Amino acid sequence: YEVCVSLKEKEALADIPIIFISALDDIEDKVRALECGGVDYITKPFQMEEVYARVGTHLQLRKAQQELKSFNAELNQRVAKQVEEINKSQLAMIFALAKLSHTRDDDTGLHLERVQHLCRLLAGALAETKPFRDRIDPDFITTIFYASPLHDLGKVGIEDAILLKPAGLTAEEFEIMKTHTTIGAATLESVHREYPKNAFVRMGIDIAKHHHEKWDGGGYPDGLKGEAIPLSARIMALVDVYDALRARRPYKEPFTHEKSKAIINELAGKSFQPEIVATFDAIHADFDATHARLMDVD
Repeated sequence: YEVCVSLKEKEALADIPIIFISALDDIEDKVRALECGGVDYITKPFQMEEVYARVGTHLQLRKAQQELKSFNAELNQRVAKQVEEINKSQLAMIFALAKLSHTRDDDTGLHLERVQHLCRLLAGALAETKPFRDRIDPDFITTIFYASPLHDLGKVGIEDAILLKPAGLTAEEFEIMKTHTTIGAATLESVHREYPKNAFVRMGIDIAKHHHEKWDGGGYPDGLKGEAIPLSARIMALVDVYDALRARRPYKEPFTHEKSKAIINELAGKSFQPEIVATFDAIHADFDATHARLMDVD
């Protein structure tokens, strides 16, 4: 019994089938042998033919178990690959729809791609800092990469006369423009009702609705302040402003990286969480390099 237990405790030996051969023939002895890891029990006196037959049976059973394990592993790999392909195709379709929502007013071409990579860059850097170490994990970073393009999804509901207006908006027009946050969130919330456990959709709602909120409470649509603003939206807010500052608009030339960085620092504690701005400052060269790598091709 002790030898059997010892073998089963060793990982390299634990799967070897063990058959007891013993003169002890009480039911208690047989049960104890099976409980400590034996697969069969032969009592003395015995016939060699019986031993060969039982060994053969257990070897066949072991082979079948290994084949089944191998088959299940291969099946799991195939299923995982198919799920990954489905997820990739779904994410590609979602990105295409987000891209479509930008075609009416997007003079920046690769804006959504830049937003994705800059959000991932900033979230990854924040994950290394004490305030966010316990709040940002690899899943969060992956999710914000794919959810960030949904930030302006609601612009499909804004009329061209306002969305494409080259001059400044009137107060009334600006109020209408603000509704792109709630329109986008409402669209995604209808999806979330069908898939309430989907973290991607949940983050998409937070980003779409709250990426124009400000750290000091002066943003829209809900005037959220400080930590009440979802973290993903706080990250998105800085990235969106940075890319907008670097972009060419009908009313302005693109700002340099240094000027954009200076403006963002001026807005620390106002539009943006100071700790997020500090992390941006620490990796600002990477921001500039990523933006340059994803610049539009004329």
